[in-house]
Amino acid sequence: MQAALYHGPRDIRIEEVEIPVLATGEVLVKVLRSGICGTDAGEWIAGPKVFPVRQRHPHSGHLGPIIPGHEFVGEIVEAGPRPTLLPGTLVASGAGIWCGECRRCRQGRTNKCVRYRTLGLNVHGGMAEYVAVPSATLRPLTPEMTLDHAALAQPLAVGIHAARRAGTVAGDRVVVIGAGAIGSFVLAGLRHLGDFQIAVVDIAASRLARAKRLGADITVTASAALADELTDAFDGANPDVVIEASGAPGQLALALELVTDGGRVEAVGIPKQKPEIDLHSMIFREITLETTLAHICDTDLPAALHILAQNPLLGQEFAETPVGLAQLGESLDRLATGQVEGKILIDPTA
Repeated sequence: MQAALYHGPRDIRIEEVEIPVLATGEVLVKVLRSGICGTDAGEWIAGPKVFPVRQRHPHSGHLGPIIPGHEFVGEIVEAGPRPTLLPGTLVASGAGIWCGECRRCRQGRTNKCVRYRTLGLNVHGGMAEYVAVPSATLRPLTPEMTLDHAALAQPLAVGIHAARRAGTVAGDRVVVIGAGAIGSFVLAGLRHLGDFQIAVVDIAASRLARAKRLGADITVTASAALADELTDAFDGANPDVVIEASGAPGQLALALELVTDGGRVEAVGIPKQKPEIDLHSMIFREITLETTLAHICDTDLPAALHILAQNPLLGQEFAETPVGLAQLGESLDRLATGQVEGKILIDPTA
């Protein structure tokens, strides 16, 4: 089969590889759409860095190369022993694999499993014609969903998990810093979970306009007057929850400044450098700082598919026209250099 293999920074090659052999509980998925995200772009530019490659080369035994792709949908074409889904089923992948036995798994925090690994980041993923996937990490698509929209399910699940972790309660005034893909998916998650007054902050007018279409009550252009503008927008009150979804320098510190005393701040965006924060102020103001990573497949992936089925506008706003595997390197460059507003989708069958 044809697959994209990541050998190192700016080195992805389209190669002929063997179709995977299935293990117990796995199914063979014919990949129909595979998305790329900021993590993929970061690995393309300077990785493997955030997520070390764990895939062993079949001949040398050395780590890598790896087939990327952790946001994919496809059709089950073959099932190994004891599958939970059958051939012919169209499915979305959650990508994360958990053991189900460790303490975190028993607590329901499967994304913090001691043996957690991710298809496309730690083991071979969906930038290929076929991929072997534990069936427990897949969820079937509903008939009305398009493949392009369904390909957004995994990153949307990450946004939903972040929205849950933010600890919002009904009536909260919430600020989301960053209206890129992850910030928009957090916005969608918040709208799914409850009744909040939501303001979205960004520097790009086009992203703010999209946030408004996706349900933001207030949009504010980032500036030196941001704190005053948000206070005015919230009728004189400071936000109860601030979610930092950009990862840009200085934005976590800004989130801590903006939030009301006794409020909550959540770090979603992964910073490229260690952020400096005023811990003294946090303690005296009793600010809660939360973090979030990945998602809980059993709860967040079904919720993501439900949102995409009920709100096709989300898919229309983000899903770009798919391109073939041969365009993967070029697409990663576009994403890494900020030329992408939506979600780049790869069709390995093209």
